[in-house]
Amino acid sequence: MITYDRLFIAGSWVEPSSPELLDIASPHDQEVVGRAAQAQPADIDRAVAAARASFETGEWRLTPPAQRIAVLRRLNALREENAEKVAHLISLENGSAGWFTRAGQPGMTRQANAYLKAAEEFGWEETLVPCDPAVPTRSVVRREAIGVVAAVIPWNSPFSSATSKIIPALLAGNSVILKVSPENSLSMGYLAELLEQAGLPRGVVSVLPADRETSEYLVSHPDVDKIAFTGSTRAGRRIAAIAGEQLKRVSLELGGKSAAVILPDADVRVAVAGLKFGSLLNNGESCIAQTRILAPRERYEEVVAALKELVESLKVGDPNDPDTFVGPMIRPDQQERVRDYIRLGIEEGARLVTGGPQVPEGLEKGNYVTPTVFADVDNSMRIAQEEIFGPVLVVIAYDDEDDAVRIANDSEYGLSGGVWSGDEAHALAVARRIRTGTVTVNGASVGFDGPFGGFKASGIGREYGAVGLGTYTEYKTITV
Repeated sequence: MITYDRLFIAGSWVEPSSPELLDIASPHDQEVVGRAAQAQPADIDRAVAAARASFETGEWRLTPPAQRIAVLRRLNALREENAEKVAHLISLENGSAGWFTRAGQPGMTRQANAYLKAAEEFGWEETLVPCDPAVPTRSVVRREAIGVVAAVIPWNSPFSSATSKIIPALLAGNSVILKVSPENSLSMGYLAELLEQAGLPRGVVSVLPADRETSEYLVSHPDVDKIAFTGSTRAGRRIAAIAGEQLKRVSLELGGKSAAVILPDADVRVAVAGLKFGSLLNNGESCIAQTRILAPRERYEEVVAALKELVESLKVGDPNDPDTFVGPMIRPDQQERVRDYIRLGIEEGARLVTGGPQVPEGLEKGNYVTPTVFADVDNSMRIAQEEIFGPVLVVIAYDDEDDAVRIANDSEYGLSGGVWSGDEAHALAVARRIRTGTVTVNGASVGFDGPFGGFKASGIGREYGAVGLGTYTEYKTITV
């Protein structure tokens, strides 16, 4: 049993305002695997006050960038040294299959290294050459910290979501309150331990698990200067409204319903093998999952058959079993939500190729769903338009390339997507036409040096690399 009976506020473990601990249940069998304190508004006030005081005194924000980089490099090294424990904790509380949580560790290293490289090369202060040499005025342009950052992250990929925000925010010299989901109290408690070891000054960072009401209290707090949020589009709209009312800086990474376009010249077997990871990663509980599979009409049944064979070959079960590819949903309500969408697909008239709303045999104690493929799906169906957040794929036929692009773009979302083709240059040309923030060609992994974020209802702003680092700074111009 793992227990966190204190909260990590301003760099120290302190007594929570409420002594009640939350039971953390395993999504696999509902056994209680941990207990943790949960933050209340009084704890938020304490964390924000410490963050504000720390920022105003300037102990961290006035630290030279090279020293801030060294501290965050140490944090990344600590996470690397304990990668196996990090992966285990996420699987324990989230139900994410072990292959996924372990595979994510090198990705977090690349993510952090991209931020660190960007910080080393960043134009923290630059003197501009006057446009008119006859004018003696010089402009000194600085990039300075914004202030107190409220970083609010979802439950599905907690460590990656956390580090994608706290690393650039801290590199820029901000103070940070990281608000995490109650379900992730164990892995995020461990992140707090690593932050404690990294060498940050007191007051600079807090890690607080809390419910939605307390989260809204945090983002509405008058002493918070920027909100960095990852989560649902619905919650993002509420946060954007709060930020607009209070003129806070805001960045939002929201939902997706991404399309994978299989072009007529693609190797279907190769494409479907790649979609095993692009569409079904993290049990399907991923905002970037490519769950709309667009297939050319002349090869449609070939694609459907290949997806059926793939999905039926995947082992569903205990996330600790090395052979498991799809684990349980995180909570019973999420399990029922996904099963309801499967029932909806049948009601809408889609052809159930494999799967269905039944719970996999022998896994009734956990939050399991049966991986499902629907064919004969029209893009107007709800199962093609709404984010299901589970292992449910829909296959949509298209007539020609223009039709494929039209269908791919016919969505309120625009976060991710993919194109598969035997001609890379042609695939790249199609990718340029898809209105989404990230497109992979032939299964390429997402890079961390370039910006990541969404078009349309998938968000505002970008993360990763120099662009992501810049979102945690303000411009200041000093004329001399």
